[in-house]
Amino acid sequence: MANVISEAEYQEKWYKVNKNTQYPDPLDSSDIIYSCPEQFGIGCERWIELRDISLLIINQKYHDDLQIVFEAGQDEFEQIEFGFNLSGSYSSNRLDFPYNKSGKENFLQWDFPSGEEYDAFLYTSFRNEHFLKVDIHLKSSEILNNFVRCINQELPPDLIKLIEGKSQQSYVEDNQLTPAMYLPLQQIINCPFQGLTKQIYLEAKCLELIALKLEQLTKIKNASVKSITLKPRDIEKIHRARDILIFQQENPPSLLYLAQQVGINDNKLKIGFRQVFGTTVFGYLHNHRMEIARQLLQDGKMRVAAVANAVGYANPGHFAAGFKRKFGVSPSECKAGKKIFE
Repeated sequence: MANVISEAEYQEKWYKVNKNTQYPDPLDSSDIIYSCPEQFGIGCERWIELRDISLLIINQKYHDDLQIVFEAGQDEFEQIEFGFNLSGSYSSNRLDFPYNKSGKENFLQWDFPSGEEYDAFLYTSFRNEHFLKVDIHLKSSEILNNFVRCINQELPPDLIKLIEGKSQQSYVEDNQLTPAMYLPLQQIINCPFQGLTKQIYLEAKCLELIALKLEQLTKIKNASVKSITLKPRDIEKIHRARDILIFQQENPPSLLYLAQQVGINDNKLKIGFRQVFGTTVFGYLHNHRMEIARQLLQDGKMRVAAVANAVGYANPGHFAAGFKRKFGVSPSECKAGKKIFE
């Protein structure tokens, strides 16, 4: 049964538990940890104030479903948030802004005060789910303005207007985490530095994640421009191309030869493959190889060099570099049992 509590009561419980503020970094008083009240669950929320960014790391698990009742009110502040959900799920039934979010997702949310009151709503988190999340809150749009000035024409038009200050229409975009996002996320969560070094390091990692999110948005826009109409027969051929690619993963065919094998134009295969599977032909192969490698390493029966060879890498160094880019740990660390973000 869900534990239902008002927002005011919820905040009061957190306040009572965290009267004695925890500072994990003795050199940085803007880095604060708030422990989750035991009656709700275990874990914490960590806020770190950077130069133009408020960084939030949530790492907790609730004993029961938790529903927080937010009373009717009015949005008062502009908010720009880049969110990266590694695991756990949560939802809101707010009428003007409902959502359901789960692990392995990211989002960009840019809100403006509407001047209108919203109705009371429920925010729900679910029991026994490890909730691991990194939120990057921008203190102003100036970072984005400077950051994307040279590439903004590649971004969605509604976002360009916001960045240029020509719109105050709220913007929300959700998508899956990309493989490149996992490493900076892990580096933020496990930051080994303190003081000024930590501040510079975390700011750089936040900007890296923002860049990766904007890159994803540009690819989405470009993919929509290059989309084509696929007939059922075309989709069938693309699935057959995927099967051949996996079967021949140790010595994969070229894109042109793969297209010839299934009887489709190579350009249609290239564009259609992304539409059907959400990635390029060889991006799919890479992800498949890395997933097989992860399973073999975690099984622990094969040496790293043998695993590299099994998934088609003649050079163990190239395999190790690709594996770490995808999972954030080296193959030897994975074999030793170090946790990775899948």
